[in-house]
Amino acid sequence: MIDPAVAAEAARRRTFAIISHPDAGKTTLTEKLLLLGGAIHLAGEVKAKGERRRARSDWMAIEQQRGISVTTSAMTFEHDGRVLNLLDTPGHEDFSEDTYRTLTAVDSAIMVLDAAKGIEAQTLKLFEVCRLRDVPIVTFVNKLDRESLDPFALLDEIHDKLALDVAPMLWPVGMGQNFRGCAIRGTRELLYFDPDAGAVPERRLERGTAELLERVPVEQLQLLDEQMELVDGALPSFDETAYREGHLTPVFFGSALKTFGVRTLLDFLAAHAPPPRPQPAAERSVEPGEPQVTGFVFKVQANMDPKHRDRVAFVRLCSGRFTRGMKLLATRDKKPVGTAAPIFFLARERALVEEAYAGDIVGLPNHGQLRVGDSLSEGEPIRFTGLPDFAPEILMRVRLGDPMRAKHLKKALEDMAEEGVVRVFRPEIGAEWIVGVIGRLQLDVLKTRLLAEYDLPIDFEAAPYVTARWCAADDPKELDRLLLAKRSSIARDRDGEPVYLARNAWDLGRVQEDFPNVRFTAIRERH
Repeated sequence: MIDPAVAAEAARRRTFAIISHPDAGKTTLTEKLLLLGGAIHLAGEVKAKGERRRARSDWMAIEQQRGISVTTSAMTFEHDGRVLNLLDTPGHEDFSEDTYRTLTAVDSAIMVLDAAKGIEAQTLKLFEVCRLRDVPIVTFVNKLDRESLDPFALLDEIHDKLALDVAPMLWPVGMGQNFRGCAIRGTRELLYFDPDAGAVPERRLERGTAELLERVPVEQLQLLDEQMELVDGALPSFDETAYREGHLTPVFFGSALKTFGVRTLLDFLAAHAPPPRPQPAAERSVEPGEPQVTGFVFKVQANMDPKHRDRVAFVRLCSGRFTRGMKLLATRDKKPVGTAAPIFFLARERALVEEAYAGDIVGLPNHGQLRVGDSLSEGEPIRFTGLPDFAPEILMRVRLGDPMRAKHLKKALEDMAEEGVVRVFRPEIGAEWIVGVIGRLQLDVLKTRLLAEYDLPIDFEAAPYVTARWCAADDPKELDRLLLAKRSSIARDRDGEPVYLARNAWDLGRVQEDFPNVRFTAIRERH
């Protein structure tokens, strides 16, 4: 049953992520979208060096020091009668798992490309995740105010590497020092780049007018006419159905740093980005217009405010009308979930939520009850699918400077594991914790946060293992036989599930041969 009022509110939502290779300008674009959406009043330039104001969405100390995003920030603002929920994902490849989970919570994505570099390795990886989840993509070619690749070459690369049709919405006039703005496709207008025009250096000018001829050299305008003829003849126009089905990407050109082309992108998102989609669950598909509230936790962030030992679960609402104080149940343990102080985010700033609908991202403060992958509902037990855990690729032992604080370390590591950024394993034999990560930067983040937030100085030393596999069997006796025979290589994860720690590829292959009735899995669905 669909509630028309709930469905109408859900249809106003636009929930999207921004994906890119590190340094393509993703965090800067995030800031400018927030600025133009009226959500912040002063944009901070992200720099790896210098004491300039730091980006609002990069709130963790290590992010501010390095000028990179390593956690996911959720930000809500309104534009053109739409409620936009923007998720700024980690760009660094070591945090791709966090990004993967974030992409389960969005309905579309903006792919940011550096105009001088085109599609880079991490962009390709993240795009594949979007494709797996049928997430429609808008492309923003950034840094046109610097020397860039030929725009046709960029479009060819997107078409060839990503197998997407490309529909340019803006077309650049010059680049670097000679950048004059962008023609708006389908019109005779040019979005002129005017550095003297204030915070948003854009002016709309008609092509062919005397004012434009005064400002843009004739050769550039002649080249533009030739290029637009080619664009209109060879490339498809924007088609909303093809875009929402993931076959076509509209392409915008601009400069996030100079706030050029960003407003056009924002207007497009409000007008054309898809509203919340039905969400797959083990039992059935959940429609956004259903009256019963459902949602799932795609991220848990501890200690967003170092002064308070807080833990906030980021919940993507999938249906219903959520109100503060309502009763929700966690499907995993059937326990009630407190909703007395739900919050909307603006990076570090928060606002209490009175009501929210499908597509909205709501923060639920809790004391460890909620974890990544949990499903919530008003009554009917629904378990949303598609939030996996990945086996770590780097395993390290944790060495604590002060052995008297072992209990504190246990609590801190469990907190970090709850966020889903690191895996924590307790070997069956031996007292030392083993942490598993996808990339080395995660180890730096773990070490930095344990010191800053828990006052625990730690070090890592190499563990004699190269990978981990979760173990399961249909016959409990088969699993027991493995656990007994290979006890020195068995550990437990934070849920108490058995994990085989392999010393090398040969070791893993051999144990799979010796125990053919046991499943050794690199990916495990979160429940």
